[in-house]
Amino acid sequence: MKSEDLLIRINETADYIRGCVNGPMPRTAIILGTGLGALVDHIENKQYIPYSEIPNFPVSTVEGHSGNLIIGTLGGKAVMGMQGRFHYYEGYDMKQVTFPVRVMKALGVKTLFVSNAAGGMNPEFQIGEIMIINDHINLFPEHPLRGKNFPELGTRFPDMSEAYSKRLINQALEIAKEKGIRVKQGVYVGTQGPTFETPAEYRYFRRIGGDAVGMSTVPEVIVARHGGMEVFGVSVITDLGVEGIVEVATHEDVQRAAEAAQPRMMEIMRELVSRFEE
Repeated sequence: MKSEDLLIRINETADYIRGCVNGPMPRTAIILGTGLGALVDHIENKQYIPYSEIPNFPVSTVEGHSGNLIIGTLGGKAVMGMQGRFHYYEGYDMKQVTFPVRVMKALGVKTLFVSNAAGGMNPEFQIGEIMIINDHINLFPEHPLRGKNFPELGTRFPDMSEAYSKRLINQALEIAKEKGIRVKQGVYVGTQGPTFETPAEYRYFRRIGGDAVGMSTVPEVIVARHGGMEVFGVSVITDLGVEGIVEVATHEDVQRAAEAAQPRMMEIMRELVSRFEE
């Protein structure tokens, strides 16, 4: 996607979605990752817009990722849900990976919730555990803000000192305590994939400050913050790369672990969406 075409395509796509939506446009959006799409079942008054019908949208090629934009209500709040996301390892460039977030901003979204499946490096973590993301380390080889900057989209050098909202993290911790749900906090390391990590890579990621590693989320969060959105992120630990306890992982294993954790993650997410005030 050429830089000069970006604004045109964002507005074209936003106009199409506005024309499809019956009712007010949500100010809250949720990106659902591997095995975590069942949150969609809790969205009421759903309206599905297949990615294949949305101008300029990529189409997810990953098993376990549906391809729909969903408009509805969750916890009494109007929400926009991405059922399936786009990954750098699929061959998309970063402008394509983060294009939906740009469109969200154009549609008036103020708050972005993101979820993913991740491998845990922290020795205190267990498979199936929920990690609230409190920071990230960007190891992708391409930056989503590289190239010409458009002031309409955000400042040239956005501040990332609070990439993940402390306000929303504290609310999520309170909800988890009320519900008796065990959660951790940690730093998410974003890599390009698609290979799972070697034992040496797990050690490296841990030593530079990471608690979990995955192949998504970071580009979307950077672009959301560039656009002034408040962000909350959560990972489900689906495999382990703790030194001396590296688990052999397959995509099917990751999906199963994520699905087993879904009820707890959904409880936190649903309550958080319903309680937070913009």
